[in-house]
Formats: sequence, C-alpha cells, structure tokens
Amino acid sequence: MKIRYVALFAACTVLFTGCGTKNNENSGASATPDAKATPSAAAATPAPAGDESWKPILDAYRTYATEQSDLFVKETEKFVKAVKSGNVEEAKKLYAPTRMYYERIEPIAEALGDLDPNIDARENDVEEKDWRGFHRIEQALWQKNTTKGQEEHADRLLNDAKQLRALIETVEVDSGLLVTGAVELLNEVSASKVTGEEERYSHTDLYDFVANVEGAKKIYTLLQPKLKSKDASLEETIGAKFKDLEQALATYKEGDGYVSYEKLKQDDTKKLSRLLDALAEPLSQMGTILGAAAK
Repeated sequence: MKIRYVALFAACTVLFTGCGTKNNENSGASATPDAKATPSAAAATPAPAGDESWKPILDAYRTYATEQSDLFVKETEKFVKAVKSGNVEEAKKLYAPTRMYYERIEPIAEALGDLDPNIDARENDVEEKDWRGFHRIEQALWQKNTTKGQEEHADRLLNDAKQLRALIETVEVDSGLLVTGAVELLNEVSASKVTGEEERYSHTDLYDFVANVEGAKKIYTLLQPKLKSKDASLEETIGAKFKDLEQALATYKEGDGYVSYEKLKQDDTKKLSRLLDALAEPLSQMGTILGAAAK
C-alpha cells in the first residue's frame, strides 16, 4: 500500500522497501536454511480519482488501521506502566501481545519518517545512542531481567505510539500500492520472523509472525470481491494458502499466546517457510491483476 503524509511528505517511496531489511547480518540468530525472501509484489497502477469502486475499500482499511493504532496506544500504556513500576513479569507478559497491534499495520509506520526505527529498531539497526523502542526494553527484560534504566525509553515509546496514531489521521492510502501491501507484509515475515531474528531476547517471534499474516489477510479480505471478479481461481488459491499457513501457526498456540520460538525445530521452521512462500507467490500476482484493472 502507498501511504502519503498530507502536508508532511510529498512522496513516501520507502514504504515497503524498508520492511524486513532490518540489518539481518547484524543479528545474533542464525537463519533457517530454507528461509528466503518472498516474491516482490508487482507494481500496480493507482486507481483514477474518479474510480469510486475503490473508495469503500480504502475507507475500510483506514478504519482498520485506526482501530489497530488505538489499541496499540492503549496496550502500550499498560506495558509502559509495568516497565516504569518495575514489574518485570507483567511487562514480559504484555510485551508480545502489545506488539501485535503494531505489526499488523507496520507498513504505515515505515512511511512516517523515523517512527518505525524509533519503535521497532533492533540492536545494531541504529547507532547505540539512537536505539530505543520495544527491542531496547526487550533486551533489559529478558537478558538482564530488569526494567531499571528503561523508564525514559518507555516514555518515548508511548509518545511514539501516540504520534503514530495522530499521523494516521493525516495519511492517504493509495489504491495502487494497497494491492501490493499484503505480500510486502509477508516479506517482513520471511526476512526476520521465520528466521527467529526479530525477537532475539524474548523469542516471541510467533506473535509478530501471526500479526504480519493477519495484517496481510486483512488487505486480501478487503480486496477479495474485486479480485474474485477478475480472477476467481487466483482468489480461491490465495484463500486456500492463507488457510494452510494459519492452520500451521495455530499448532503453536499456547493459552492466549504462542510458544517460544526456541521450541520450534528446524523442520517446523522449514515447513512455515514453505507455506509462506506458497502463499506469497500467488499473492504477488494480485497487484498486477488489480492494478491493471484499476488503470
């Protein structure tokens, strides 16, 4: 999807190019042997301004992004309260579920200046003096088992979450890149989640994995009627591949959450990688079909 600031940026060409390229070579985790980047979505032509058939789709996605952002702020407030009160166990409990709201709509933050690195940079993604956000606190919680010294990072994280929510009011979702957004979220999964690199201290990668897939599924669901009218077979294939991946992820459920990524064996990560690639391939065709239809 293409996100543009109104009166803030003339163009945001970095929307998805940054997703999933968070300095993997600097990670301490080893990549799954079979893991590889999913296909890039074909460029799609934005719908003409007079094409009213896109309006309810774009409005629905804006509503979804706004709802997720509202919940992200609400849950981040709880997480920050736990961090600042020194409640390590509560902060650990809230960490991964809170991040899911962000991961579902992460491409929006990618377009909004420094918001994504401020919220989601991993160690070595940015200079030490600039490192803040979730993963800075994650390191303290799991590697050092403390919240001490994280109070300022917690406050800045909450401010960044609130800024993201405010800026969502100013962005315009462009139809041409909306149709490519789902596969780019899968690229994010392939680049850092399926390899276990994203959550190197907490090993809560499955939460992020699931949230990225849910964000991609939302875009597909909104575009499903339009896609079905153009290529019913492709629409059916994508739906089936989503179901296969979702069923595989469901096997790792544990209570209201997911098992530690450390519990997955190599065969598990290979299977997830194959299912991810099997979905990304047909999904990458969606942009071409709907982009051409929108010319």
